[in-house]
Order: sequence, then structure tokens, then C-alpha cells
Amino acid sequence: MDQKKEEQQKTKNQTHIFVFLEIFEREGGIQSYVKDVLKAYLSNIENKPYQAEVFLLRDGEKSDNPFEGKKGIKFHYFKTSIASLGRIKLIWNLLKTLITQKPTLVFCGHIKLSGLIKILCQPLQIPYIVLTYGKEVWQPLSKLQRNALEEAKQIWTISRYSRDQLVSANEIDPKLIEILPCIVDENKFTPGIKPTKLMEKYQLENTKVIMTVARLWSGDIYKGVDVTIRALPKILEVFPEVKYLVIGRGDDKPRLEKLAKDLNIANRVIFAGFIPTEELVDCYRVADAYIMPSQEGFGIVYLEAMACGKPVLSGDKDGSADPLDDGRLGWQVPHRNPEAVTKACIEILQGEDKRCDGQWLRQECMAKFGQNALKEKLELLLNKLSK
Repeated sequence: MDQKKEEQQKTKNQTHIFVFLEIFEREGGIQSYVKDVLKAYLSNIENKPYQAEVFLLRDGEKSDNPFEGKKGIKFHYFKTSIASLGRIKLIWNLLKTLITQKPTLVFCGHIKLSGLIKILCQPLQIPYIVLTYGKEVWQPLSKLQRNALEEAKQIWTISRYSRDQLVSANEIDPKLIEILPCIVDENKFTPGIKPTKLMEKYQLENTKVIMTVARLWSGDIYKGVDVTIRALPKILEVFPEVKYLVIGRGDDKPRLEKLAKDLNIANRVIFAGFIPTEELVDCYRVADAYIMPSQEGFGIVYLEAMACGKPVLSGDKDGSADPLDDGRLGWQVPHRNPEAVTKACIEILQGEDKRCDGQWLRQECMAKFGQNALKEKLELLLNKLSK
């Protein structure tokens, strides 16, 4: 067989296996990210001889899967009423597929699955990639998980910060790690007028609105809602018409409500509770600024706000450095410092900085974090791996 035919045969037999915990029966940042990656992947394999199979440990066949039936991809569901039985079924079916199909690559969708993927793939000499996101790899991992990362073909993560935390905590070679960032749906999150319905519901007429979307869990105080509440009295001295709209729910809400009451600003803080994703765009539109001095692995909410043309504030030592382009697109402040939040909020509400230009913000955000950007980066990574 000549070299040309060998290359054609090699290309013809490209099979990719993806293994995830769950994607469709639970909402969250990881799930949204994985769906974006799969969408980009399907765009990349159009008119290419790739075939993909996706194994889902905790999703069932009745999951709301927008990719079901798409060309080039097949889904296997292993959700059972007895969790251990689902794991056994997944392992058995995955092993059979690895032996019979000998895929080109296996994509491990969570660090919790990495040990299993290593054990199954290595004896068969099948290369694998591990996808990581944030906090789940920022602490020392088990020996098996660390070995699985060390022996992976590549490790993909969402930001430079997550990469650096992973490397520091687990002594992983940074040369193994590639950045595949989160993105925002530019068709869903768009600029628009302030919705009258929300303005009336939350009594926002003749106000300036700062907003946060975050889980209000006691384990997630790093989101900085309390810091923003502490900053509010000084902000009100300059902009007395400001109101703070907090979107989210959780067991930390009573503490936050008490804090606002103790500071005599309870009438300026609105706890709106949980808002479905499809309705969030109107919340961004009603806001004048998105404020979240947090510690994020990335921070998709900053992209959503910028896609809607809203200026943003984040922490200064976390993964938000990527969506904010190291401060070029927004304000970065020490995340537990109310004084720094106050100063930055006043600058934002004054509106004189280029970073308050909504049209420019959206344009810059889409260029780096739109769907086309993810598609191009994924294609680049896949092409490198196929060489």
C-alpha cells in the first residue's frame, strides 16, 4: 500500500469516543460547556470521515438531547435506579467498544472518570484526553487520577488560571495542557432595551441597576455578593438611584438579606431568586453593569453580560482574566475588597471608559468567545492530534 492510500485509510477509520458523567439531565457550567464543545465538534466533522460515540453515565434515554440523531454521532445512556449497576453497564459496554472499534482517541469528560479511562485505554494502546474545568482539579488528586493526567495524550481546560491551579496542585507538566475556553451563545445573549415588565416588577424606573447572577450557597461566598452589598452604601453616596439586582437562590440568602438590613440598604437590594436560563437575557438588559468580584475558573456570566453590551467587574486573581482579556474588556479588583468594588462601580456607572461601550464590548467578546471561535480552536486541536 503506497503512502497516499495509507493516509486515506488512516483518515477513513477515525473514531472518537466521549465519556461523560452527565450532560442533559442537570444544568450547570460544566454541562453548558460540554454541550458547546459537542456542537463545535459536530460542526467540525461535517464532510469529514469522523465517527463519534458518546457514553453518558447519569443521563437516561429520555434526556432532552438536541444532538440525538445527528449525523456522525451516537449516544449511549446508562442511567439506572441503582447507580452501581449503571457504572457496571457503562464499563462493560465501553470496554467492548474500545476492543472492537479501536478508536483513534478517547475523550474523558471528567476527572472522576480519568482513572477508569486510563485503566481501559492503556492496555489497548488507545490515546486519551482528559477535559478539566475548575475546582475539581485545583486540589491534590488521588494517585490514580494524577497518573491518569500524567499519561494522557493531552489535558484540556477552560482558562489559564485553571491550568495554573492544576499544575500547582498536582505537579502536572504544563506542556500537556491546552486551553479550550468557554463561549457564549451570541444569538441568545444580545443587546436590547430595558424590558418594561422587569422594570415594573422590580420597581427599577429612574434607577441605575447593578446585577449579579450567582448561586447563593453558603459554600460559594467567593461569588462576592456580600462584598458588593458592603460596597453599596458608598456607591449610593455618589449614585443614590442605584439598586442591586441579585439573581440566584441558595441557603446563604438569609445572611445576605440580614447584611443589607444591617447596613440600612435593604430597600436597594433586590433578591429575585432563580431565573431560568432562557429568561436571563432580559435581566442582563435591565442592568447597567454586571458586578461579580469572584474567584472563577472562567466565568461564563461575564461573557453573557458583555454579549448584551454591559460593562463587567470581576475578581483580579482568577479565571475571569481570560474573558476580561486581562482587564482590557472590564474591571478587575481584589475579590474580597469592598473599597475596590466601590471605586470600580462608580467608574463604571459614570460611563466614561471605553469598557462601557456596549457595541465595542460585544464585538470584542464575540471575536474571541463566540461559537465560531470555539469551532476554530477545536479544529486546530483535533488537527494537531491527528498528525
